[in-house]
Amino acid sequence: MKTGLYQGTQLRQEMKINPRLYQAMDLLYMPLLDLQQHIKQELLNNPFLELEEPVVEQDETALKDEQKEQEGKDKEDSKKDEIDWEEILLDGFEAGGRRQEYEEKEYYEPVSVDTQDLYDHLRDQLLLMRLSERQLLLGEEIVGNIDENGYLTCSVDEVIEGLNHWIEDEGGDWVADAGEVLKPFAGPEGEDMLHIIQTLDPPGIGARNLRECLVLQLQDSEKEDTLAYRIVRDYFDQLINHRWSEISKELSITPKDVQTAADDVAKLDPKPGLKYAAPSDNYIIADLIVEKIDGEYMVFLNDTSLPRLKLSRAYREIARDKNKFKGENKEFISNKLNSANWMIQAIEQRRQTMLKVMNFIVDRQREFFEKGVQYLKPLTLREVAEVINMHESTVSRVTNEKFVQTPRGVLPLKFFFSSGLSTTSGEDVSARGIKAKIEKLVTEEEPRRPLTDQAIVNILKEEGIQIARRTVAKYRDQLGILSARMRKRV
Repeated sequence: MKTGLYQGTQLRQEMKINPRLYQAMDLLYMPLLDLQQHIKQELLNNPFLELEEPVVEQDETALKDEQKEQEGKDKEDSKKDEIDWEEILLDGFEAGGRRQEYEEKEYYEPVSVDTQDLYDHLRDQLLLMRLSERQLLLGEEIVGNIDENGYLTCSVDEVIEGLNHWIEDEGGDWVADAGEVLKPFAGPEGEDMLHIIQTLDPPGIGARNLRECLVLQLQDSEKEDTLAYRIVRDYFDQLINHRWSEISKELSITPKDVQTAADDVAKLDPKPGLKYAAPSDNYIIADLIVEKIDGEYMVFLNDTSLPRLKLSRAYREIARDKNKFKGENKEFISNKLNSANWMIQAIEQRRQTMLKVMNFIVDRQREFFEKGVQYLKPLTLREVAEVINMHESTVSRVTNEKFVQTPRGVLPLKFFFSSGLSTTSGEDVSARGIKAKIEKLVTEEEPRRPLTDQAIVNILKEEGIQIARRTVAKYRDQLGILSARMRKRV
């Protein structure tokens, strides 16, 4: 076998995607806010693009009459706008009705306020206590290892070990105000400081597990002598598994008393630190609007805030100038002009595709809009793609991260797509609708005799819905509903 370089010809078929096709797919994927930013960036980069101003057509006569009427209004307004400064000064700057009118129209832009996080909240409390600088250093180290839920994420020994390593490496030069050289910390010091931190606000902070968190909250409420405190302290495993009978036998009380105490425990906060967590700013602007007009559901694009683009007239005239359409100028003008044309077409294509998809969804899910989620029909991306003559991936991009404002609330477009289950009548019902039925059945059940998964299967079977017990159990878990044994009341 010879080795070396050889030259030959070969014929084969390949599929290559144009870079502009990638950009077109990105435009389909973009939500409304992202598309607004993208268009603004294109306006800065491409001189052939400019904003299209809305044009209002009026005949000359109507325009002249409107101008005369406006001039008359302007004269009247100018008379009203004349301010009697002498009267204002004598009346203590009270401008009568004009000032009130101005105050009513005044608008203040809402400004987000920087809230205090959990670490700052705990540290401020430590600074108010009479602690030595050594204690404060240890306290800040422990507070720094408390997560946003309020739990200590590592053991006290690990905190001490990490702090002692810092002392060996960089803390040798640390000297307190009293001239005391920083010495390594010991385990008991960490435990004592943790107990101090656990007395801070919010109650339950600095706990190492859920049981300790609940105990701390009950201690803060001075409920150490209650049944709830004793159950959490001594019978926590039975409590979380709702084994009321076992606890009642151990304590020689009735299961009803145990359940009442468990209800008191359920009122405690399992994640006390979250109240100081920074709230997430999740703003949603609907890309589409569905309204019921004269008994029909109409679909509109919510793109009034989206800039309308058009080709710049000045640069189009430059492109027509054959003298300038040469060399580097020709390449630049051609690229930018083609890019501008493509951008306008791609945005319009996006609008039309979104309308096609949403119109089909509205036609398919009309019963949902009329009656509710239980009447949602199964729907797949492939079904929509076949009807509107587009690829399934295109429909996926159109529906991804898009929201629609409907008479039943603001919903993601993905909400309307779900698998289906067959019925005895031959029709299909949406899995999301089945979940709504299960949730309604559990809400309306008798607390002393909760519905088992098999009982739910039998009820749905009577309604003509064929479903397996394991499927009911799966949907129940997805809805966060406990099993019948855990829901039972005594």
